Amino acid sequence: MTEQTTLPMAANDSGAVPSAQAFTFGDPESVIDRREIFDLFEVAHNGKWYEPPISQAGLGRAYRMAPHHQSAILFKRNLLAASFVPGKIFSRSDFARWALDWLIMGNAYLERLDSISGKALAVTPLPAAYMRAGLKPEQYFWVPRTWSISDAKEFAPGRVHHLLEPDPMQEIYGMPEYLSALQSGLLNESATLFRRRYYLNGSHAGFILYISEEGLGNVDSDMIRKAMRDAKGPGNFRNLYLHIPKGKENGVKVIPIAEVGAKDEFLNIKDVTAQDLLAAHRVPPQLLGIVPKNTGGFGNVTDAAAVFYEMEIMPIQQRMREVNDWLGVEAVRFERPAIAMQLPAS
Repeated sequence: MTEQTTLPMAANDSGAVPSAQAFTFGDPESVIDRREIFDLFEVAHNGKWYEPPISQAGLGRAYRMAPHHQSAILFKRNLLAASFVPGKIFSRSDFARWALDWLIMGNAYLERLDSISGKALAVTPLPAAYMRAGLKPEQYFWVPRTWSISDAKEFAPGRVHHLLEPDPMQEIYGMPEYLSALQSGLLNESATLFRRRYYLNGSHAGFILYISEEGLGNVDSDMIRKAMRDAKGPGNFRNLYLHIPKGKENGVKVIPIAEVGAKDEFLNIKDVTAQDLLAAHRVPPQLLGIVPKNTGGFGNVTDAAAVFYEMEIMPIQQRMREVNDWLGVEAVRFERPAIAMQLPAS
C-alpha cells in the first residue's frame, strides 16, 4: 500500500508549474493476513472429503528444509522407537513410520487388519500425506498424489485410527507443533541456497568500476571488460591488475553496490533461525550435537536426555496409547531406554 501526495511548486521559465510527488510505503503486512478469510470456512471439502488447512505434502517437503528441524524430529522419532516394545500386532518399523508422520504433519493414521472372528491381527501405518477425512464419522480416504475423486480409495468405517495434534481453528485435521517456526526454517534454507548459488555463480564483484582517466582508450576498456568477465565462474576470486600511464589520483574508483560477501548477515540468519527451530521443538542443543560457543558448554548430556524424555517424550507416548483403547488390546507399549534413565531424587 502507498500513500501519494502532490506538492505544488513554483512556475519554471516556460510557465508550466511542475509538481513534486512524495509517497510513503504502508506498514509491513504479513502474507497470512490475506488468508484470514479462509478461517471463516475452516476446512473446505469437495463433497466427499475435507481438504487439510495446510498442504500435507508441503510439510513433508519442508521436513528437510533445515538441519536443526530434521535432526530434532528424527531425535524424537528415535527416542520413541527405542522405547517402543514391538509385538505381533505392531512392529517397530511400522511404529517408526507412524511416529514420523505424526511428528512431521501432526497427523498419523493406522489401518486395522482383523481376523474372521473380528479380533485385531495387525495394524499398518497409512501415509499421512495422502489421507483425507471424509464428511461422515469414521470415514477416511486414501487420495493418490495426482488425485481425482474416482482414484480415491475409501476405507470401511472403523478401519482407520487418526491420531492428530489438536488445532484451535478446526477439529478435522491436526497441525504440527513447530508450525510457528516454519518461516524461520524456510529462511534458513533460503540463506543456505543463496550462499551456495553465490559461490557457484562466482559473481563476487558487487561494485561499479568507475574510470575517469583520459588515457584509457576503447581497446583498454575492452580488455578490462574481458578480464572482469573471466573472473566469473570456477577459478574466480582473481585479482585484477590495471596500469594507466600518467594516471591521476582517484582516476579509478571502486564503488560498492552491496557488500554481499562480508555483510549479508548469513551467519546471523543461520544462528537466529536455528534458535527458533530449537525453541519450537524444545530439544536441548547438546542432544543434537551442536557445538557450544562458550567455554561453559550446555551441561551434562545424560541429565538433559533424562529431562527431555520426561518432559517431551512421555507426553507423546501417552497420546499414542490412545490406539490401545481403539483396538481393545495393548499394541502400543513403552519401556524407558537406558539413555533416558530417570534422574535420582535430590
